[in-house]
This record gives sequence, C-alpha cells and structure tokens, in this order.
Amino acid sequence: MLQVNFLRDNKERVLEGLKKRQFRNLELVDEAIATDDERKRIQFELDSQLSESNKISKEIGLLMKEGKKEEAESAKSKTAQLKESTSELKSQLDVKEKELINILYQLPNIPHEKVKSGASADDNEIIYQSHDVEGLGEGAIPHWELAKKYNLIDFELGVKIAGAGFPVYLGKGARLQRALVQYFLDKNVEKGYMEVNPPHVVNEASGYGTGQLPDKEGQMYYINEDNLYLIPTAEVPVTNLYRDVLLEEKDLPIKNTAFSQCYRREAGSYGAHVRGLNRLHQFEKVEIVRIEKPENSYAVLEEMVEHIKEILSDLELPYRVLRLCGGDTGFASAMTYDFEVWSAAQEKWLEVSSVSNFETFQANRLKCRYKTDGKSQLVHTLNGSAMALPRIMAALLENNQTEEGIKLPKKIAEYARFDVIN
Repeated sequence: MLQVNFLRDNKERVLEGLKKRQFRNLELVDEAIATDDERKRIQFELDSQLSESNKISKEIGLLMKEGKKEEAESAKSKTAQLKESTSELKSQLDVKEKELINILYQLPNIPHEKVKSGASADDNEIIYQSHDVEGLGEGAIPHWELAKKYNLIDFELGVKIAGAGFPVYLGKGARLQRALVQYFLDKNVEKGYMEVNPPHVVNEASGYGTGQLPDKEGQMYYINEDNLYLIPTAEVPVTNLYRDVLLEEKDLPIKNTAFSQCYRREAGSYGAHVRGLNRLHQFEKVEIVRIEKPENSYAVLEEMVEHIKEILSDLELPYRVLRLCGGDTGFASAMTYDFEVWSAAQEKWLEVSSVSNFETFQANRLKCRYKTDGKSQLVHTLNGSAMALPRIMAALLENNQTEEGIKLPKKIAEYARFDVIN
C-alpha cells in the first residue's frame, strides 16, 4: 500500500508510474490526498476539543474547592457539550480513515524507473537468454502424453477425486517431484536462506498484508466456516511472519525459504494453453523471501536473479529472463523479473519463476519496520519462486525425451536416485 504522504510529495512521479501500468483511475490519487486532508482537519479539531475538555475538567475541581458552584456547573455543562461533539468527531474520523484505506487499497505500486511502459506481456523486455532454442523435431510428444506413457501423472484420476487441475503423481513422477523440492530447498539453504514450514491457510489480515486481498480475492480458495484462505504461495504466510514487527537493524537482512502446496482457483482459465501441467489449481512450489534495508533491495533483487539462473543452469534447461513492463507487473510489485523455460515439445516458453521487489508496498500494509539511528522506517520486501514445479516438470520431461526414455539432468538424478525414466 502506498503512503498518502508519498502521493502528496511525489504526485507527478506517481501519476507517471500509474500511466506506465496503464492504470486508468488516476483520480484516486487526488481523492486520497483530499480524503487525507479532511481526515487531518477532523483530527485537528478533535485534538483541540479534547485538549479544551481536559483543561475545563481540571478547572472544575478548582472552582468547586473555591465554592464557585455556579461557575463549576456552567463548566460541567460545557464539558458535556464537548463530549457530545468529540464523540461525533471520532465517528467522522473513523469514517474518513476507512475511506482513505479503501482508496489506497485500490492503488497499485509505482514501478521502478527501469520498468518500461507497456500494456501486456508482448511489451516485456528480454534481459537474458541461455540458449538458442528449437523444437525436438518429428516424433516429440508433449509432457501430458509422456506422463501417460511412463505412468508418471494421472490427470483423469485427479478429476475423479477433486476435479480438473488436481493431478495425481505416481511412481517415478512422485519421486521426481520430491527430488526437485529437496534440491530447491537445499540450494536455497546453501545460499543462506533459513528454511521455515508455514501454515497452508491464512487469515484475512495476512491476505491484506501481502496484497492478495482485496486485489486477488476471486482467485483464492476460501474456507467460509473459519474465515481462512488456502495459500496461493508460501510468500503469504512467510512474509506475514513479520507483520506488526519492529525489527532491529542488526536483524537485517532476513532470508527465508519455504516449501508448500499452492492453491489457485485460476478462474476463467480455459483452452489448450492450460493443458497438462501448464496451469493447475494445486501445485508445489519452493519460495524465497527477503526482508531488506531499502538501500540494499535492488542489489538484492539482482542477487536473487542470479540465484535462479544458477538453479536453471543446474537443471540444464534452456531459459530466458524478462523484465516485466508496467502493464504486466503485479499489483504490489515495483519491479519483477520472470523466468521462462523452453518447452521443446510444445515449442513455447513456460513461466517457472517470478522474482519481485515490492519496496515498502507490502511493509506498509504489514506495519513491518526496523529501527535505525533511534528512528523506525519501513523495510523493503522481496520474494521469488525457487522454483514452481509443474512447468519445470513439464520442461524436464519434454526436453529430455529420447528413444531410450527420459534422461534426467545429473544434479536431479542424484536426488531422485535414478537417471532415466523408461
């Protein structure tokens, strides 16, 4: 959530940033500033009346001691009037504060200056590509056919149990999933991330803290009886570990990694592009989360990018890195890099990771600050997928198919304890 003082002091920059995103409700910026002005006016009047009321209350005691009952009664009458007035002002203040929050919740983060303007994924910048890519040629088959051929994943059985988008992994398919998770976690821990095992459900406050609510409410699974949400990513519970926390400067940086199941309704997703593992309602992912001092966060973002590149190199997959344009950058992010691997059988790029810097946007919602030089200020939060499994699995199966079977990359074969699927 943007701070209203930031909107007031950097209005032109804010408007330009929102235009980069193709955000149309620019009038919300003026509405937020005007609402905050009115909130401040009410607060000032309330504080003045409370101060006057306290002053008169002290005078009443002195007047009674001096035997000036008539003057004391007049003062009591005035305090009663002030009490009624301050009660009304408190009510008005509460309304204005809620109005302001509701406006601010509608404003996305302001993109970093390096993020270019754009309307969709077509406008994203390709920053790096590891290999020239080509299809596997005649006879190559997509991962959903490979999964059936080698009895790795049963999509129909998942439909029977839960519905489309909930696959059942079998045999070497299940073992490969487990090996990938362990490899990703170990890789992250080697880089200094502390592993945590968070809940897979969160409350409403946690959803608001990281920006899933109210922006993505329709994409989350909701448990009505308990007012809880199934997590769309481990980012949500892990980042919320630091909600309402005042950190010491010596505590930073904080580096966490977590494995979780992820649940996404993916409402409105239909067609060939969602076939097989391309888009699921339940999938496994390993996440990395950073809590950083503001002056370090963009160097850290580049460090995280290099970390993901190293993982993909170990997987021996052709990949590319994109910096998202304003219109394709997520609501809460100031800058995002996407990683895509080449699906040789489908002959298209598949997104497998996003690494983002949210600057203070999440921290402001979370009320996560750190003390420095006797003052407190908001931290910067960052997160990334290291990695999401479904499309990694799809690319591994498709890119490594041979006449003898599917040959695993050396690093993963060590974890899976088999090097070929046949």
